[in-house]
Amino acid sequence: MKRICIIGISGKLGQYMTQHALDRGFDVVGVCRPESVGKLDRFKGRISLYPGRTDDPSVVSQAVKGCDGVLTVLAPWGFTDYASGTARAVLDHAEPGARLIFSCGLHITRDGKDRYSLRQRLVFNVLTFFAWVTRLADISDQVRATDMIFASDSDWTVVRGPELEEGASEGLPLWSSHVGDPVLASDIVRRTDFALFMVHALTDDRLIREAPAIVSRKSASARSHAMAEAVSVHG
Repeated sequence: MKRICIIGISGKLGQYMTQHALDRGFDVVGVCRPESVGKLDRFKGRISLYPGRTDDPSVVSQAVKGCDGVLTVLAPWGFTDYASGTARAVLDHAEPGARLIFSCGLHITRDGKDRYSLRQRLVFNVLTFFAWVTRLADISDQVRATDMIFASDSDWTVVRGPELEEGASEGLPLWSSHVGDPVLASDIVRRTDFALFMVHALTDDRLIREAPAIVSRKSASARSHAMAEAVSVHG
């Protein structure tokens, strides 16, 4: 893994992924809207940019050329199929065999076996309604995007993040296949660690065609999980 592309590089998650990728020695290429290029001034001279919409196939096809991996922020902005258009552009134009890592929220389910708490369902419904009323985002488009990814035969990973907070890294998050698993109960992760997991997934073959839901490794539920595992190992 030498050269990677970050689709949606100018946002908070994208910038954290950029730093983690550079720290690992990757050559980084990115796509962001022309008006957001200035947000990346601190990386000037260390990354290559392709200004344009992330759902524009002509821009994405140029950016992903020669890339071993693609990190994509699936942002469902507006009501123009932005997230699904972005996913389609990446799936159609990424190099054969490239690792494709996509970010989304916990509301995405691959097999219908996720178990959501009352609080999670309430928060999701409120946010979905607010986004629809304000025409800010079409959450259902992110569902369409991930359904498209799940049906793909590419080497994809869909990373599902819980509530995000800022702060110093707490290390690589823990993950589980289904929302509702006890290790995920704390429902929190640092944004920088979400980005760290995305970059990590590029080289972790165990995550190919998985939809890991993640949680901070220092959260209460993660610590409880670690203690339970230690007890089971030592009898």
